[in-house]
Amino acid sequence: MNEELEHFFEQPLSEQIEYLYRNGAFQLAIRYYGYKVNLYLLENIFVEVFYNHKLDRIESIQPLDYQHSRMKFYADQIQIGSLLKA
Repeated sequence: MNEELEHFFEQPLSEQIEYLYRNGAFQLAIRYYGYKVNLYLLENIFVEVFYNHKLDRIESIQPLDYQHSRMKFYADQIQIGSLLKA
């Protein structure tokens, strides 16, 4: 991860949200337990935005974990190879 993105994840969530929506590219959304998880491409890395629809708020933003079981949900909607090559 580059220095700028390390700095991104050190910022308060409100600043992460603003930066992501200005500079990221939405890719797709999945449902995962109580969350809607939006996948964004931000400066050549994928980040997940965890939105709790019951509380109507974003709870966290984190880099995509390619080893996580959520990957199977993404694979249902997008060619998984395109995520792995990015």
